Amino acid sequence: MGITDGRDVIVLQPSKPANLLAALLLHPNSVVSVDFLQRVVWGEERPVTAKAALHTCVQRLRQLFTKYGIAGNLIEAVPGGYRIAADARTLDLIAFRELLRRAEAEPDPDGELRTLRAALSLWHGPLLVNIDSDILRREVVPRLTEERLRTLERVFDIELALGRCRQVLAELWPEARSHPAHEHFWAQLVEALHRTGRRAEALSEYRVVKEYLQTELGVDPGPALQQLELAVLRGDDLSAPAAGPGLTLLPPGNRHGLSPPPAIPPALESGGREFPSEVAEDVLETLVGAGLLEEEPEGRYRMHDLLRTLTRGAVAFRSDAAGSDTSSGA
Repeated sequence: MGITDGRDVIVLQPSKPANLLAALLLHPNSVVSVDFLQRVVWGEERPVTAKAALHTCVQRLRQLFTKYGIAGNLIEAVPGGYRIAADARTLDLIAFRELLRRAEAEPDPDGELRTLRAALSLWHGPLLVNIDSDILRREVVPRLTEERLRTLERVFDIELALGRCRQVLAELWPEARSHPAHEHFWAQLVEALHRTGRRAEALSEYRVVKEYLQTELGVDPGPALQQLELAVLRGDDLSAPAAGPGLTLLPPGNRHGLSPPPAIPPALESGGREFPSEVAEDVLETLVGAGLLEEEPEGRYRMHDLLRTLTRGAVAFRSDAAGSDTSSGA
């Protein structure tokens, strides 16, 4: 966090006045209670003189503002607390949110994209690195971080919808790595790789996030990621519609128009006889095309985990059904 006079930027050193200023700027044009400000500045163990010391912090901030040509009366004492006056010209947080509102009203994707990128350009490094307030890091930073992540998601969605998959990969990779539990970034990364012909890398990235979620959080990837993996295995065309004024972008989790799996030739009632060879070839070719089997040298096939699971389920079902029929016949 810092202040500027339009020429130079002064990054505030960690201090009680810096904590106080951060709390006020994160709630611009609103009354921030004395109790909350004291918790921000001193934590839960406040000194007996906290009220007077808080007023001293405000005075030091006003002097700092005056030193750098900023009006000292921006911070005003009001009943119950303090308030700082700010607008889009004086506070990046307000400018960021105003640009987001403008982006929503843009009539075409390119205009929305430019406005969203202008909003993101206001972010400079990690949030509140020079502020040592536990309450701000716990209660405020996660909400602000989520605002930035949602904006990035929208930017990447638009880039993908406009067909700029190669260009967006350079941005997607670090964001996915920096936020390993943020599944939508991984879905966008897998999609971009698949649409640029890098199918093996797309599946590799899916395995990376799957392993992280299972190892660190004890959960499987969500339905959207699992469906996307299946689409990549099948070789589905995930290309978005051509860009234009009528371009529609679906919300996260619903934007992949996943096609149904290819039809498999109907099973034959063999009565104990082997399938005709041409039918067996058709079945194998269909399963390979769907990504459920991988052809290896010497006429061998490697089964995908999904097909193995389905096969086991089918065998178990048939065994249960056969047992039930036997019991009924007895």
